[in-house]
Amino acid sequence: MTPIAIEAASRPHSRSFMRRFAGAPLPWIMPVIIVIGIFYLYPVIDVFRLSFTNATLIGENQDYTLASIANMLSSPQLPDILWATLVFVGGSVIGQQILGLAVAVVVVRGEKRGLFGTTILRTTALIAWVVPGIAGGIIWQMLFSEAPYGALNSILRLMHLPTVAWLSDPAIAPWSALISNIWRGTAFSMVVMYAALKAIDPSLYEAAEVDGATGSQQFFFITIPQLRAAILVNMILITIMTLNTFDAIITLTGGGPGRATEVISLYVFNIVFRNYDLSGGSVLSVLMLIISLGLAIVYASFLPKEDER
Repeated sequence: MTPIAIEAASRPHSRSFMRRFAGAPLPWIMPVIIVIGIFYLYPVIDVFRLSFTNATLIGENQDYTLASIANMLSSPQLPDILWATLVFVGGSVIGQQILGLAVAVVVVRGEKRGLFGTTILRTTALIAWVVPGIAGGIIWQMLFSEAPYGALNSILRLMHLPTVAWLSDPAIAPWSALISNIWRGTAFSMVVMYAALKAIDPSLYEAAEVDGATGSQQFFFITIPQLRAAILVNMILITIMTLNTFDAIITLTGGGPGRATEVISLYVFNIVFRNYDLSGGSVLSVLMLIISLGLAIVYASFLPKEDER
């Protein structure tokens, strides 16, 4: 049988196969389900399993026990770690949200007026987003450095002001880590807010101007309500991203001085890769997952319903 004859003979079967599964969604989404199951769901399930064991990175045998959960949750360091995480995440979410919205408003209004430099401003804000976390930590470590070449303290000396122990004072170091994370994450919030601002119907502002509304009234009674869904979704995303941030902190402060800047993601890294305690790190990872899901559910409860839009 010639190749053409073979192709002609197989064509009806292929058409029959396509026709049979044309209306069934499962065969089409099955590859995605398999990929998500292997690369996303299986690691989560294994973390849950490891949290009920005494597994270590250097031991081959493991037994199922609740001792790891009890030890990690009763650890005397955990309350301080959670407080440092709360300050870092809460400050980052508020700072990134406010600055991202401010930059987006300036860019959108500048574009409407055709002002020079709005594209440069938008591109400059995005640079911080594309810088890797470790590189960003090194950049801010040089800026905050208390050595003679430290940029911020050099500016303070030029202004005849006292220098600041940005990274060695336990009371100031958390704020230094917070500033560096706000700098890095503001660009993401700016992109989300910029897209949401461009989607607002211009007729709302035209009607408000006809009614004599001031700029601040338009902002608080039109812009903010119209951005409600975008603000809440952005808060969910940056909360989860900040909870998982440890690369910038490990290069900026290493979690110090003492444990002043050791957030829970860095604590997990230290428990697993410095203490070789795989089960303890799994317990903390499950705790992070529960915190993330809890905050996401709280944020999502404030999202506008379909009949409110």
